[in-house]
Amino acid sequence: MSGASHDPSTAPAGRGPVFFERRELDQLLRVYGRLVAAGDWRDYSMTGGADVAEFAVYARSGDAPLYRIEKRPALQTRQGQWAVIGQGGQVLKRGRDLAQVLRVFDARRFQVID
Repeated sequence: MSGASHDPSTAPAGRGPVFFERRELDQLLRVYGRLVAAGDWRDYSMTGGADVAEFAVYARSGDAPLYRIEKRPALQTRQGQWAVIGQGGQVLKRGRDLAQVLRVFDARRFQVID
């Protein structure tokens, strides 16, 4: 049996870069649209790479992202391929199901502030 190179910086053989499927984009854009309508978000960006796809949201164009929603398929069987990451780099929610992970934004809309 010959040994194949397992360089983690390259995509698996026969696979392209990681990106979002249509169903996933629909879920992401639904949350984005709701928070744009609420005046919380104004812009977004998407990137795809060998190991991760990222959907980032911004309060204003040119600012650092408020949140990053990452898809890392390599983590699906461990802690889950989806993560919502805050401005400071903290993981706010992680899981295997995108809809469940995106619920972190539902809770944020109803916080009581004195």
